[in-house]
Amino acid sequence: MNQQSAAELAAQETGARSPSGVMAGLIATLALSWSLFQLWLVSPLPFIFSFGIFNDAEARAIHLAFALTLAFLVYPAFSRSPRSHVPWHDLLFALLAGAAVLYLFIFYRELSSRPGTPTSLDLLTALIGIPLLLEATRRSLGPALAVIALVFLVYSVAGPWMPGMLSHRGVSWEALANHQWLSSEGVFGVALGVSTAFVFLFVLFGAMLDRAGAGHYFIQLAFSMLGHMRGGPAKASVIGSMLTSLMSGSSIANVVTTGPFTIPMMKKVGYPGTKAAAIEVAASTNGQMMPPVMGAAAFLMIEYVGIPYVEVLKHALLPATISYITLLWLVHLEAVKQGMAGLPRPTPKPILLRLMTLSFGIALVSALALAVYYGLGWLKPLFGSNASWVIAGLIAIAYLVLIRISAGVEQLAAEDPETALTQLPDTRKVFLSGLHFLLPMVILVWCLMVERLSPGLSAFWGVLSLIVILITQRPLLNLMRRDPLRRAGTLRNGLYDLYAALQAGARGMIGIGVATATAGIVVGAISQTGVGIVLADLVETLSMGNLLLMLVLTGVFCVVLGLGLPTTANYIVVSSLMAPVIVSLGQQHGLVVPLIAVHMFVFYFGLLADSTPPVGLASFAAAAIAKDDPIKTGIQAFIYDARSIVWPFMFIFNTDLLLIDVTVTQGIITFFSATLAMLVFASATQGWFITRNRWFELPLLLLISFTLFRPDFWLDRITPPYHSEPPARFAEALEQAEPGDDLRLVVRQEEVDGSTRDLTVMFKVPDSVPEERLEALGLTLYEEGERTLIDAVSFRSAAERAGLQFDQEILELQMESHRPPKEIMWIPAVLLLGLMGWLQLRRARAQQLPQTLF
Repeated sequence: MNQQSAAELAAQETGARSPSGVMAGLIATLALSWSLFQLWLVSPLPFIFSFGIFNDAEARAIHLAFALTLAFLVYPAFSRSPRSHVPWHDLLFALLAGAAVLYLFIFYRELSSRPGTPTSLDLLTALIGIPLLLEATRRSLGPALAVIALVFLVYSVAGPWMPGMLSHRGVSWEALANHQWLSSEGVFGVALGVSTAFVFLFVLFGAMLDRAGAGHYFIQLAFSMLGHMRGGPAKASVIGSMLTSLMSGSSIANVVTTGPFTIPMMKKVGYPGTKAAAIEVAASTNGQMMPPVMGAAAFLMIEYVGIPYVEVLKHALLPATISYITLLWLVHLEAVKQGMAGLPRPTPKPILLRLMTLSFGIALVSALALAVYYGLGWLKPLFGSNASWVIAGLIAIAYLVLIRISAGVEQLAAEDPETALTQLPDTRKVFLSGLHFLLPMVILVWCLMVERLSPGLSAFWGVLSLIVILITQRPLLNLMRRDPLRRAGTLRNGLYDLYAALQAGARGMIGIGVATATAGIVVGAISQTGVGIVLADLVETLSMGNLLLMLVLTGVFCVVLGLGLPTTANYIVVSSLMAPVIVSLGQQHGLVVPLIAVHMFVFYFGLLADSTPPVGLASFAAAAIAKDDPIKTGIQAFIYDARSIVWPFMFIFNTDLLLIDVTVTQGIITFFSATLAMLVFASATQGWFITRNRWFELPLLLLISFTLFRPDFWLDRITPPYHSEPPARFAEALEQAEPGDDLRLVVRQEEVDGSTRDLTVMFKVPDSVPEERLEALGLTLYEEGERTLIDAVSFRSAAERAGLQFDQEILELQMESHRPPKEIMWIPAVLLLGLMGWLQLRRARAQQLPQTLF
């Protein structure tokens, strides 16, 4: 691997072909038109002017037409294909692919009037469109996803010839084309809809933020804040990747954005090339877990799980934050092992003064946040319909103030990884130099979290603020600095930045748009063939009914399915195939898990494929920058990502980590306990706590970590969490229970083939009048001899959402036992950890060994 291969991997994100002349203008026009179309689509303008209003099917068709056309124009077919011009056959493919997709837009009304009865011309467009979609996928994303989709297409039509449990009645070519291309079940399904409505605007937001200079600002800020610590450049890499994840939905994009600066810096301070590259990979992979984008998976979870976007962010925030804290601890341990020291600060300050400054800054930001929150709440009723204009004026004033502050400090120097590292930049100056970059992010978060606007509309307002910044920041900085040389740039430079950002956003979306469409083929095949049931049977057979082994096999399948796939396609495939397996088998084995926990399980395991050799593309990109071995880099990155293997299992067995049904106090306690547990786990896997671990300390650290994560496991051994009641006492037991207690039912239902299946479902005891609790759950029961059966299930009730149906038999009623809080098991774990720390500290001092001190 060499530096050129890193550039090639980076080009895989946006297309490696850069023609000149008329074709360059055509590509630029198409990219620009796509960005403008997406902005128009989510803006209020179509409804204001009653023009250009598109329904979901029409919008998806136009979106995919842009993606496919650009894919054939900017992605060469093979490594030897020309980069400087577009061959005639690629231009032909682009025209055919665009026409096949736009056919659905042009003849939308005719197609909707004859669903399920395609004409010969309809089938011809599918015959052209699907192969071209697979080819565009191969070019833009590599062969993995295209091969997976092709396998599912073959499986759909070859069902009668499949062996054993894989056999099904088969799908005709006409039914396949209709389902996959002409309906909203396949290519033009939910995944492409999310790409159209939400994802594009967030990718465009990131491209604009990066073009404005925020990427460089975030990296320099992280470096100035953390560079004085041991292994400071590595810690800066971690934080820089976390911040740039706000602008990127791809692990590879994160690596090639921050890696050229951070990896050489890490090598300069003593990290071996393999470990420097692996740290960058682990930090970039973590970026796909961090809200608000999560590699576009957050927007897909809205549709697949059926919960609001804000809820997705809430569930994802704690694990992602703790993962970054743990990664900082990992790189610190590596720095201690290597005996590294931090870089000197420009003007060292006493620790007390730094703490006072930090406290004052936090207090000031909190005060400003409260003033804005309550101030806007006061302005809206005061100004009524004119409030929007007043708020826009206040935002403009805030922007001018922030630009004035930025103009008061020197412009950040360009990154130069070849320059020797002798001193850190001044944190205060770096922080002040880019304050105006934070304004669009505040607007985005405000619209999402406070105003509760849709993700698409929130991103639109964020993009609109960035358009203003891109155009005006350069001339405003010159004006406020009174710089006649206009070293910050001119208005013309700002307009070019906007033009380039609109193009970059569109080119960055090609792979995602194509990926969501192709992944729709997998989803469509699952719904058409019922292969999900086959997978559940396969996992159950291989696991031999063992619940933990079932989850391990599911995790392995997720990693294998995700190899070589970008984050978005990765999540679509693994969630469509493996999430139903966990839900189905879990209910049969007494494991009742919220659907969001299941989706987070498969999402985290799927992300491991980004670093897992031999296909982990992020590892290849980082190794190319570090000029080191990609397989060794991938193995080391996988070791650093070992904590990501623990998280998914914790989501299943301890849903408090996802902040499901917890109070604020419980959430804070969970954060600190889970952070400590993950730090202890990292110390165990790295062989270092206060000093180097001895062999017998490894199992002790793992035991402590497990206890902190799952204190209920040990408490369950002492006193069971549930006690059984006869099903006939259902109503009586429900009346005697405390509101909010857990209630579990084991029910038996008869399948279509005459077999029976036992399921476990769980409820919360309703907070209502005791005599009305059964009705509040939506259940009506009846007795048949000694059997208790379900007579009716109310529409949209808790019972219906849990999956209960008419005529199911209740086999067992389990009520929550009142016992000591599970957190009591933390006491011996913390005491043991403290004893180990004290003994290690004594050993380190007695033998003059390196210690884990900042």
